[in-house]
Amino acid sequence: MDMIAKVGRESVRRMEAFGDFCRFCGQAFSWIALGMGRWRHLRLIGPRLYEVGAASVPVVIVTGAFVGAVLAVQAVAQFRAIGMLSRLGGMVNMSMLRELGPILAAIMLAGRVGGGLTAELGTMRVTEQIDALRAMGVDPIRVLVVPRLIACTVLIPLLVIYGSFTGVLGGYFVSVYLYGLNGAQFWHTAAQSVGNFDIFYGPVKSVFFGVVIGLICCYKGFRCSPGAAGVGRACTQSFVASCLAILVIDLFLGMFLNTIYELFFAAKTLM
Repeated sequence: MDMIAKVGRESVRRMEAFGDFCRFCGQAFSWIALGMGRWRHLRLIGPRLYEVGAASVPVVIVTGAFVGAVLAVQAVAQFRAIGMLSRLGGMVNMSMLRELGPILAAIMLAGRVGGGLTAELGTMRVTEQIDALRAMGVDPIRVLVVPRLIACTVLIPLLVIYGSFTGVLGGYFVSVYLYGLNGAQFWHTAAQSVGNFDIFYGPVKSVFFGVVIGLICCYKGFRCSPGAAGVGRACTQSFVASCLAILVIDLFLGMFLNTIYELFFAAKTLM
């Protein structure tokens, strides 16, 4: 009976937390719909754009370049064994643009950007700065959450494009300069394999990744436990939850986008 009661209490606690998260998301989206007070607070977004975007470019570029290089290293032997080394460029480009580029860049940003957001807001909660904003009649979600959410939504797709592009360059460097593949052939097969739909495939998914990272990390910061241990625990939880959410969303978005491709783009290709 004690086990059943414990499971019941945990289930109720998690349902309450999920409901609280949904209410938190609704408040954030309602402020965005209202234009952040008719956009009088655009100055709040500027610093967040730098923190999320410009400060994350080196991490994304290095991650993308090495992922593309490792992908080429692992694939070159198999492609050579079946006599299709010339198709390596198409595989590297498709993999980076559709899946590896968006997923790995989003996970890296969940750690770098999301962890920073959670730690910052968690520290503000522990030091009662969020309560001070409420006492002054300012909604902390409008001032603290909405600018960070907008920055994540707008800039993470751009960072994913950077990561995918550098991943393609990393695969090109390894394929051409280390394994002797003809450079013109690499780009020729890439151009044959990659269409306009594939170019926008990753950025479209990364918009949802940015929304998820912004919401989860800000929520964990707002609801963290008191003390330094609480802030650290909130950072860990935000990273794990963001990564799981990214993978789940990637699955369903991939299924949806593939269906769109088969309905509208594949038919035109066949014609």
